[in-house]
Order: sequence, then C-alpha cells, then structure tokens
Amino acid sequence: MIARLHEFLAARLAGLGLSPSALLARDMPGPAQPPGRVSANGACHLLRARDGWVALNLAREEDRALVPVLTGGDGEGMDDLARVVAADGAAAFRDRAAELQMPVALVGESRPQPLAEPVGHAVPARVVDLSALWAGPLCAGLLARAGAHVVRIESLGRPDPTPLSSPRLDSFLNAGKACLPLDLRTGAGRMALSEELARADLVVTSARPAALARLGLEPSRFPHLGWVAITAHGFSGDGAGRVGFGDDCAAAGGLLRWHDGAPHFLGDALADPLTGLEAALTVLSGRRGLVDMAMARVAAAYARELACAC
Repeated sequence: MIARLHEFLAARLAGLGLSPSALLARDMPGPAQPPGRVSANGACHLLRARDGWVALNLAREEDRALVPVLTGGDGEGMDDLARVVAADGAAAFRDRAAELQMPVALVGESRPQPLAEPVGHAVPARVVDLSALWAGPLCAGLLARAGAHVVRIESLGRPDPTPLSSPRLDSFLNAGKACLPLDLRTGAGRMALSEELARADLVVTSARPAALARLGLEPSRFPHLGWVAITAHGFSGDGAGRVGFGDDCAAAGGLLRWHDGAPHFLGDALADPLTGLEAALTVLSGRRGLVDMAMARVAAAYARELACAC
C-alpha cells in the first residue's frame, strides 16, 4: 500500500520538483517507531470500541491531562483508557472526547474531498502564511517554490512549535519565505497584519473559524483575498471547530492498513503533508474564493484512490 501511495503521489508531484519521500519526511524530537496501532510519534492510539474503532491523539499535554476525565477517574494509563473504550460505543466515546476539545475520530467517518487536477500554474503573486505546524506551511511553501512571494507571519504570542520539535522539517517548509514577527495580541500587531492582507492575493491559515473571528479576520472583511482554510474536519459545516492532527485525521479518512482485522497507521501523520499538497494544487489550478481543505476529507480521498488501485 505504501508503494501505491508513492506511485500516486509521484504523479501529483510531477510539476513541483519533489519526490514522495521528500514530501512525507519529518524529523521528530525523539525516536520514531514503526506505525502500528500506535502512531510513529507515539501519541495517537487506535482503540477498539464495542462497535468500531476510535483514534485518540494525545499529542498535547492538555490532552494527556484529560485521560482521567474520559475514564471517569478510573485510571489514567492507556490500559485504563482502552478498557473504557472497549465497553463504550465508538460514536459515544468520540463525542465525549470531542466535547473536551480532544483530537479524536471514528475510523473511516469522513467522506472524500474532490482533488484538483495536478496541472496548472495559476501562481498567486503575494501570499500571507498565517498557518502553523505542517499542512498549512507546506501549502504556502509549495506556492513559494512555484514562484509566489510568501510572507510568513511568526506569531510572538503563540509561536509555531515546529522549529523546536522538527527543525529540518521547518527549514523545508519555510525556505524561500519572508518572515514577519507580529504580536497578534496587540492592536498594533493586528493592524500590521491587516496591512499585509490588504496587499496580498491569498492567505493560508490553519486556524479554526472562532480563532480567526477573535482576530477580526473573517473572510468577508477581505473580499479581494483568496482564502485557503486548512482544518481537521472542515472550516464550515458539521466539522467546523473540531480539533484534529495528522494521525487522527488520517484515521478519520480511513487512510490506514488493516492486519488481522485491526487498523494500523500507514505512515507518519499522513493527513498533514497530503493536505498541504492538495491545498497547493487547488490554488495552482486557479481556484480562488474560500478553499476549504479538511485533512480528514483529503485522507478519505487518498484512501479511495488507493483502494481503487488495488
């Protein structure tokens, strides 16, 4: 299945000068493990409920601190959590964890998102990169490689952890971008950002709608801009506001391999680089307005393509 993924990616990357291996590579702060029912970084777990499978990602300290809440105080280890999930319905557990703003998904719950044709060179002249982590910065980085002038906003109040956790990945994602440090907690910082957006053709963001609204950055305020909104489950609709990262979103899309009746992760946080690529290809195909790129739906599209190739 990995070979089929690389073959499919090679065709989509043909005009960007990248190999599938380069697109999917990430350095980690600790040793990576072969992806199985636990993700390569050790944070996301595939857990069997009595009527299905759930992916729970304990990527952040606050997620790990909430495990006793999920177990009802009956333990705080993974064995305790697995025991609770096994006795629960998959959807009921997903909903409880999602209410706590934890990254959680039912395996295969998402529908595929249409993919752009991997052709076209409609490069925006000036791009503002407001995103963080992997998928959004990759999208903006690929646009920079295609010839766009990209200004990366470095948030002083909420810095991107990638330079510290994965410095080689950070260098790959952000090479060729101009950097503008701003404190978006201040009026001066928000004004400077508004001035950058007024000069731009496109903005790439990985923030959820509520976070953008707090900054006064609703798309309706900047009608001249194209918006690439990269989220876990969608910028609008039922998925808006749900938290998610690359591994749990890959599971939501069913982008997994199955062995002995159990799902296993196929790679490292696959929904992130695949969504970054697909967002860039959508922009380069000429689409503007609001480009709503949900990582779970992109993962589902890739799962469908790989299944068709079997």
